[in-house]
Amino acid sequence: MHNLVVKDNALIDASYTLGLVEQRLVLLAIVGARETGLGIDATTMLRIHASSYISQFNADKSTAYRVLNEAAKNLFNRYFTYSETDAKTGKLKIVQTRWVSKIAYIEDAATVEICFSPDVVPFVTRLEKNFTSYELQQLAEVTSLYAVRLYELLIRWRTVEKTPIFELEKFRGQLGLGVNEYKAMGDFKKRVLDLAVKQINEKTDVTVSYEQHKSGRSITGFSFAFKQKKKSLKVLEEKSKPAKKTAEPLKNAWNTPENSLFKTLYAKCPTLTKEYVENLAKTQNKSIHDLLNIMFMEYAKVDSFELQPSS
Repeated sequence: MHNLVVKDNALIDASYTLGLVEQRLVLLAIVGARETGLGIDATTMLRIHASSYISQFNADKSTAYRVLNEAAKNLFNRYFTYSETDAKTGKLKIVQTRWVSKIAYIEDAATVEICFSPDVVPFVTRLEKNFTSYELQQLAEVTSLYAVRLYELLIRWRTVEKTPIFELEKFRGQLGLGVNEYKAMGDFKKRVLDLAVKQINEKTDVTVSYEQHKSGRSITGFSFAFKQKKKSLKVLEEKSKPAKKTAEPLKNAWNTPENSLFKTLYAKCPTLTKEYVENLAKTQNKSIHDLLNIMFMEYAKVDSFELQPSS
């Protein structure tokens, strides 16, 4: 299982403030939502065990449940802001909405549960439109909350490996900064931007640099260029090799996540069939879910692709 995080681009571009553990909790819940195999709605409680947090982020075992519990409580009061086109007027509409509608914690089981709000559910389950995806493992060692958000903003532009100019005030909001936090440009670059870039370069699958843009003497925005690290391509090749363990039976293997992934891949390759996927899964001893995730990541940068022989 490759723990694929998928977010609608409206959510990637949104402005919000979340602590590091809160961000990690949301990411684990997004992965969990996709892996239920049953789909989710605004009443689905997603369970995150402290052991998942520990294994994914190499967290301290003695404090994992406590910090997850606190993060869930904080998340209950958090909101984010995103923009969309108003259907009636065609004008830009600014929307504020909450992340979750319900939380729960099971102390004796070191487990928390969250229920995404009705607005969030389509943002983390819908694959038919504009979305961004990446493997959660890429953020496993990232400890700067600003690096997490910057990484997502970068990967949003993975196909061209450069971003547009991020206007300063909006960019600050996207990184989760309050109006009065690090207002001096020197502080912003030292404690937020440069730290985030350093962690991304050292701990993720991309290498990034940035350019600042000015109006007169004032910096008004930043743009970024980034490249995929070569070792990441090798990792993808290793993941594509046949697994030693026996794959799960094909019976009941096509559920909402698999069908959504297939639909996205089919749009890029109209000759792709479910029979082809099933045969390839058998050949490589993989589950359909894992195989589709691998194909999804492999062809993320291209507009179309052709099938290779399945045996």
